[in-house]
Amino acid sequence: MTNLRIAVLGAGANGGAIAAALTDVGADAVAVDPWPAHVERMRAEGLTVRDSEGRERVSPVRALHVCQLAEQRARFDIVVLGVKAYDTRWACELVKPYLADDGFIVGVQNGVTLDTVADIVGPDRSVGAVIEVAANLMQPGVVVQEAPMWLALGGETPAAQERASIAAEALAPAATTVVVDDIRSAKWMKLVANACELVPSAILDLPLAEAISRPGIHEFMLATGEEALAVALRAGQRIVPIFGNDVDEATLHPNRYVEHLLGVVLETYTSPTTLTTVLQDWRKGRRAEIDQLNGYVVEMCAVDGGSATDEALDAPLNRRVLDLARAIENGELQAGESLVPSLTGTETG
Repeated sequence: MTNLRIAVLGAGANGGAIAAALTDVGADAVAVDPWPAHVERMRAEGLTVRDSEGRERVSPVRALHVCQLAEQRARFDIVVLGVKAYDTRWACELVKPYLADDGFIVGVQNGVTLDTVADIVGPDRSVGAVIEVAANLMQPGVVVQEAPMWLALGGETPAAQERASIAAEALAPAATTVVVDDIRSAKWMKLVANACELVPSAILDLPLAEAISRPGIHEFMLATGEEALAVALRAGQRIVPIFGNDVDEATLHPNRYVEHLLGVVLETYTSPTTLTTVLQDWRKGRRAEIDQLNGYVVEMCAVDGGSATDEALDAPLNRRVLDLARAIENGELQAGESLVPSLTGTETG
């Protein structure tokens, strides 16, 4: 495939950074987003991408409102799906008529969305991606990218794997890209990392670096990740390296791997001001991906013979995270440091 036409559907912090990088190298790319003010700002002033030291560039990204997909005549070879995991199904249905006959969707999202994409466009056209980056979008048209982007891509059929290689080359201007041979396990390992820190730090309403410094939180995050890893292994997944690091075999062990993952997140992708995606959503008054993160771990406990009487597979820590996050989203609790005892289970009285 040459002269690829690429759509980034969901051009928020991560998708916007990808769209800007592609635009800057002259790719035929368009950003499609459901936030009207964001689209209008990109159209009027371009998309500003600012790094952690305040340096910035402005990319003349072509931007469309979601409703303007219906105006498209030429179809897309690659759709980079950057919407929230809970929006995957409707977004795939929306964009499917605008996908070229041999085009495909790359799910650059948190959560394990491979099956949802495959349900809509078929497994040969579903490419999964593990993304790691530190970025935020708190005002329309301005992405703050605090760390370089890394992408692992893969498919679950030979055709999808070939398309993963095409996507890796096409997205190289935006990220360090690699193709992996077990994308489902890689997605699960990212979910393990996310279960540790995305929602727990948001529950405390703190940047990740601050949250993990509170008494008991580092240990709680590790234990929550270890629960998620136990569920992943029970579901048939493998411990595989992610984040592009060379990892020795001894690290690829259930007793060591979660600490390794969290360490990479903290050392490479976390600055003093880094807010997790969940906290960004809550501070913008938006629903977060709690059901697709810790909620998915809890849901998968019953798969393949998991027993609610088996503590490791009941994932009580992930369930506690889920319950607290749901209470916050329902307005029953206020996120903040006062919830440290509730999160760590050290409440008294």
